[in-house]
Amino acid sequence: MSGDRHTRRRGVALLVAHTAWLWFLLPVAAAVTHRPVAATGLIVFVLLYMTLVAVPVVHLPVRPVVHHAGLAVLALLGTGLAAAYAAGRGSWLTLLLFVCSAGALGLVRPAAGFAWVGGSIAAILVIGSVHSLPAADTTPIALITGLAGASTIAFVRFVRLVEELRRTQQELARTVVERERLRFAQDLHDLLGHTLSLIVVKAEVVRRLVPADHERAAREAADIERIGRTALTEVREAVTGYREHSFARELDNARTVLTDIGVQVTLDETGPPLGVQADEVFRWVLREAVTNVMRHSAATRCDIVVSSGTGGATLTVRDNGVGRHAPPGNGLRGLVERVHQAGGTLHVGPMPNGGIELTAHLPAMVTA
Repeated sequence: MSGDRHTRRRGVALLVAHTAWLWFLLPVAAAVTHRPVAATGLIVFVLLYMTLVAVPVVHLPVRPVVHHAGLAVLALLGTGLAAAYAAGRGSWLTLLLFVCSAGALGLVRPAAGFAWVGGSIAAILVIGSVHSLPAADTTPIALITGLAGASTIAFVRFVRLVEELRRTQQELARTVVERERLRFAQDLHDLLGHTLSLIVVKAEVVRRLVPADHERAAREAADIERIGRTALTEVREAVTGYREHSFARELDNARTVLTDIGVQVTLDETGPPLGVQADEVFRWVLREAVTNVMRHSAATRCDIVVSSGTGGATLTVRDNGVGRHAPPGNGLRGLVERVHQAGGTLHVGPMPNGGIELTAHLPAMVTA
C-alpha cells in the first residue's frame, strides 16, 4: 500500500509539472476575451486535456475504451477550434500540440502513439494551408508538436520499461528467497532425517544391550551423544550457510551405523579425491541411500563403490534386501533435484537378484 501511495504522489507531482505546458495557450486565451463560444470551447478543451493526462499519470481507474473516446473528443474539439479560429488572433494551431501530447501519453502501443503524432502534425499543416497561413507560423508549431510527441512517447516507454524492470527484480528476489527456503528445508530434511534414524537405531541397540552388556551399552549411548552433538553442529552450520564438506566422514558414519544393525558393509574407492561440489553432493546421496537401507530393505549386505576419473565421478550403493521400489519420498525427490542441479544423473531401481541399487554420476567439471 505504501508503494501505491508513493506512485500516486509521484503521479500528482508529474501532473502539476505538466501544467507548465499551458503557458503555450496564453496567446489563445488572450484572444477569446470577447468570444464566449471560443472561450467556452477553450475551457472545455483544457479541462478535458488535464483529465486525459491525469488518467495515465495518476493511474486513475478509467476503462481504456472511455479513455480512448475522450482522446477522440479532445482531437475533434482541438481540431475544430483550430480550424475555426486559426485565421484570427492567437496561435490556435497550438491546441494540436496538446492533442498530440495527450495521445502520445495515453496510448499504450508506440505504433499508435506515433500515428497519433503524425496525424496531429498533418492537421496543423492542413489547417495552415487551408487558411493560407505563412509557413513561418505553421512550420515551428508542427516541428515542436512532432518533437513533443516523440519525446513523450520515448519518456512513457522509458518509464514503463523501468517499472517492468522493477517488477522483474521483485519477482527475481521472491524467486531467490523461495529457492533458498526450499534449499534450506531440503538440507534440514537430509540432515535430521538421517541423524534421527541413526539415533533411533542406536537407541534400539542400547535397549537390547542393557540387560546383557552394560559396558557396550554405555559405549553405544556415548555414540548417541556424539551423533547428537554432531547433528547439532551440522544444523548450526546449515543455518549459517557454512557446512563442512566431508564425504569421508559420511562414509565412516555409514559403515558404523550399518554394522551396528547387522549389515555387512564393503567399500571400494578408486580414483583421485573428489572436488568440493562432488564431495557435497555425494555426501547427501550416501546419507539418503543409507537411510533407505535402514528403513526399507531388510538387507544383510551393502556395497558402496566410489570411482572418479576424467569421465566424472560415480557413487553406487547397492544392497541385498527385499528389493522393494517404493514411491519416491521427499528425501529422494530432493536428492534428484540436488544431483540435477550439479549437472549429474541419479538412478534408483531394483536389481535382478533382489535389492536396490542407487547410482549417482557427476560430470568431470563438477568433480574437479
